[in-house]
Amino acid sequence: MPNPPFPACAPDTVLQVSALLPALEETLSEHFRTVRLPDLPDPAAYLRDHGGDVVAAVTSARVGVDDVLMDALPRLGAIVHFGVGYETTDVVRARARGIDVSNTPDVLTDCVADLAVGALIDVMRRMSAADRYVRAGGWGTAPFPLASRMSGKRVGVLGLGRIGRAVARRLDGFGVRVSYCTRSPVPGVGYRHLPTAEALAEASDALVVTVAGGSGTEGLVSAAVLDALGPEGYLVNVARGSVVDEPALVAAVAAGRIAGAALDVFADEPNVPRALLESDRVVLLPHIASATHETRAAMGDLALRNLRRFMTEGVLLTPVPEASPSAH
Repeated sequence: MPNPPFPACAPDTVLQVSALLPALEETLSEHFRTVRLPDLPDPAAYLRDHGGDVVAAVTSARVGVDDVLMDALPRLGAIVHFGVGYETTDVVRARARGIDVSNTPDVLTDCVADLAVGALIDVMRRMSAADRYVRAGGWGTAPFPLASRMSGKRVGVLGLGRIGRAVARRLDGFGVRVSYCTRSPVPGVGYRHLPTAEALAEASDALVVTVAGGSGTEGLVSAAVLDALGPEGYLVNVARGSVVDEPALVAAVAAGRIAGAALDVFADEPNVPRALLESDRVVLLPHIASATHETRAAMGDLALRNLRRFMTEGVLLTPVPEASPSAH
């Protein structure tokens, strides 16, 4: 069912903090009094003179609203994120100021889970490497090296939120033995729970990272976790680059202490360590887990519905959870 038309624009200003989906930007400009911060010749001057006009901010998950910007907007009442992540915004600080925060959960779960499983198959069966081998003319000159099967393997899912559960459900179809790690066991889940990331890695042939980003999980996949995964183990990360100790991962790949990795996220995007670029055992993706026409349209629609609900009723449709930063 199509959404009802937007209400007439109120005099209050909506601040677009970062570049967004073009269709979302167009709708913002058509139906709200919107100011695009990236387009301003002097953003600091605008915020100094007009920051008090802004009642809502729309931003991407990667950019968020930092403390300096938050402080420049004394009437800010809502921060609407286009994306599931929101660790780039200090939610506790925002709520202490009476600012509510939303994200776009659920609508990207399936696409991210699809890509996670596809990346796992790719790195274990060496599909991207085989593609490069054929394109380079290697077929017929030497046999392509044997790869590892995924079916029947032990796969650990680090974080069993919406996306982690969706990954586990898909893996069930491959006869995979799924284990997971969360702070405490998830009620009603039949998969084996392990208490630490290191224990999960030690019990797995592959580790799929779907845990939340933010300071609480920074470097969670450490050198010790990678060593526990071992020289026949594979890592897949569709969460946040900050969750993996990237220098430790680079060292583990270079030394053959893990068998391979498939990475959709990195510590300093779009910069990727040269050692990973040069490794044929690493699948590299440009942060595209939710990058489908269908999912991005659904994310934009949900962000708009959050904004519309706030502008008309003063509440958000999908406020982020009270307890912790973004669940992945």
